[in-house]
Amino acid sequence: MIATILRQAPADRRASIAAWRQLSDILAQRGNQLGDEDIRRSLHALAVLRPRVPESVRRDCARAIARHGRFAPLVALYANDVPAVSATMLRDARLSEADWLALLPATGAMARSVLAGRPDLPPGVCRALASLGSGSVALPGPDVEAGEMPAPTAVAAGAPELAQAATGAGPSQISELVRRIDKYQSNRSQPAAPRAPRAAFLFETGPDGVIHWVDGVSRGAVIGLSIAEAAFGGEPGTDGIAAGAFRQRAEILNARMLLDGTSAEAGEWRFSALPWFDPATGQFRGYRASARRPHQSEMPYGRTPAEDSGDSIRQLIHELRSPLNAISGFAQIISGQMFGPVSHSYRAMAETIVADAVSVQSIIDDLETAARSNSARPAQPADDVIDIGAIVSQVESELAPLLADQRVELSISRIGGPFLGFAGDADVRRMVGRLLTALVDISEPGAILVGQLVIESRHDDMLHLRIVRPAAIRFTASADLLDPGFSPEGEAPGAAVLSLGFSLRLVDSLARASGGRLDIGHNALTLHLPSANSKAEAELEAQQGE
Repeated sequence: MIATILRQAPADRRASIAAWRQLSDILAQRGNQLGDEDIRRSLHALAVLRPRVPESVRRDCARAIARHGRFAPLVALYANDVPAVSATMLRDARLSEADWLALLPATGAMARSVLAGRPDLPPGVCRALASLGSGSVALPGPDVEAGEMPAPTAVAAGAPELAQAATGAGPSQISELVRRIDKYQSNRSQPAAPRAPRAAFLFETGPDGVIHWVDGVSRGAVIGLSIAEAAFGGEPGTDGIAAGAFRQRAEILNARMLLDGTSAEAGEWRFSALPWFDPATGQFRGYRASARRPHQSEMPYGRTPAEDSGDSIRQLIHELRSPLNAISGFAQIISGQMFGPVSHSYRAMAETIVADAVSVQSIIDDLETAARSNSARPAQPADDVIDIGAIVSQVESELAPLLADQRVELSISRIGGPFLGFAGDADVRRMVGRLLTALVDISEPGAILVGQLVIESRHDDMLHLRIVRPAAIRFTASADLLDPGFSPEGEAPGAAVLSLGFSLRLVDSLARASGGRLDIGHNALTLHLPSANSKAEAELEAQQGE
């Protein structure tokens, strides 16, 4: 459809408005699924059409697509329109933190002033805006009113008449924007290189205790934090030692600081700081500090935070199992009438308790598995060969009551075979069961959950279980899907207690422990598991040779 729209040159104003609406709607809903060339041509076409489309139409389009659009380049295009259009888009646009951070350099002061007033942006975006300083935001000048700002001219391939109309020696605003979007798209398609852990960094605060300068780590992880107030509940910030010393304008020694961010900078730090004063007036100007990672001896009982966190979760799980087993045991005694006759209503209640206890036990098992997977361990595929195709069929049968209750149809076709794999039988059952259950829970009534179990060659080292994304997560970013707290809108009332994000992370952890992985693509989620077909074929050939 994109190609059809781009092939037809709008003949009049009405056709230009129609093309603008169609391209905006397609990019908002399907931009993340289009190829780079289609995206580039569509953005160029919108840039060419903009002078022909009234501001009121552009503003209405921005209002219509802002809430359901998740495509950062389109948001950036609208963000660089006149203030009325830009504000309409940026007030309601919903992007991931990574997309917001990539978009900020391509926005002007007017757009950033709108974003600075939003209370719902991710913390990293707020810190990035704060780090840019008050000079990076602005209000409209007295000589420029909303609606009177001239729309920037754009030059696009295939439109020579517009190229001749462009004035000025330098590139236009839209050309520069499209260049930045192309660079952003190419950078996003390349895997990020792993960052080495940071060992130390420097920072300075103002007289209010807020950090305004940092060197050695990314600005977004530190800028905006305050040493004047203690942070609690695992929130990023400093401890009470720093806050107390700040009130006295005293030296700070080895105070504790907790940061969010990438794996290279997140976690616990120790910092020391000295106050500094204006030599001319003696006025207090803030603190200058250096931070480092804590020594092993400074950690409780000599353990790392990750190890301590895992032990805490395992202790909690142990404390949950004991009362749960006791409750389930008494309910089974009542249900089985082991101590004498029990009325029908009490037996029914006891059977419900037993069923609920089984569900809770499954959740506890998942939590324990997640806690174990947090500790680094190499992937060790099992030596046993199992029939993964048979396990998928068994899981489909076990899910029949849930599918009937949710009014969802499950269709998993087989391509190739046999589907022999190296993995633990119980782990594969949990992976497949948890993946399918989580996707059924977010599927709309009457939907068909389509999948494929594929082995492309007998010598392929992986077999693949692909499940097409349900409508509720059709355009959700992979980072959001792997967020342990993520649950999409429209989730079924009977969905599992643990979120979709937690379930997918659990499946990925189990798969990696078996030598596989869970890939989240634009259209489907694919579970990769080690194939045993080549080994089985080699053994068969050896037997035939004997």
